[in-house]
Amino acid sequence: MSDIGSGDEGSSSQSQQGQMEQELATKMLQIQSKRFYLDVKQNRRGRFIKVAEIGADGRRSQIFLALSTAAEFRDHLSTFSDYYSSLGPPNPDNVPEDGKLKSEMMIKDNRRYYLDLKENSRGRFLRVSQTITRGGPRSQVAIPAQGMIEFRDALTDLLDEFSTDEHAYKPDLPEGRHMHVDNKNFYFDIGQNNRGVYMRISEVKTNFRTAITLPEKSWARFRDILSDYCDKIKQPAGASGAPGGPLGVQDQPHPLVGNNTQQDGGTSLK
Repeated sequence: MSDIGSGDEGSSSQSQQGQMEQELATKMLQIQSKRFYLDVKQNRRGRFIKVAEIGADGRRSQIFLALSTAAEFRDHLSTFSDYYSSLGPPNPDNVPEDGKLKSEMMIKDNRRYYLDLKENSRGRFLRVSQTITRGGPRSQVAIPAQGMIEFRDALTDLLDEFSTDEHAYKPDLPEGRHMHVDNKNFYFDIGQNNRGVYMRISEVKTNFRTAITLPEKSWARFRDILSDYCDKIKQPAGASGAPGGPLGVQDQPHPLVGNNTQQDGGTSLK
């Protein structure tokens, strides 16, 4: 997700995240003394997989994977399992100083995933760490090496069921942005629904909030119109196309301008 659902979204989006999240499927694996839950979830940013590890002492840790990242991770699990199978029995006298036997890294937008096959006094295991580039705590799970194939197969089952129509969802939408002007706050939030990706622009003042929603297909045209106005407002009065100059066909005022039309707080342009 990124990915998605890890709780690192903008403040204007966090409060709505729990209400909009939907669980689509779950699998539970018992590997040695640990339980793992693989949950396919969906929120306004798209679909993702939450991997939760429950230790024998009840301690819980988790990471989040966009479906495309989960597919890449699944392929790495095959590679790590093959490498693990080629190793001989553990040799306490021949363990790397840091315990690492093999390492890989995955990068997905603002997230990095470190995959380390390690060995310690309790055996061999795959540690999967998730970090966020702009800071924040590192989260990780540790999969016993003997369970990597079982874990891969469970992940494959979920991907086969839910990634077939992944093109309909974009799992890693841009994060929300905020702008303060005078006594107003403007929030730009990106989301998606069954009609596609959209941008909601909210104007917030004390005891007042209004918003418009722009479908993704209109963003470029919306940007061009704003850019055109920015260019024209800088031109000297009387210049062609500038304030005081002649208006072209594409520059005619909106028919609602000057009608004192009041926004209802949820105007949609979709």
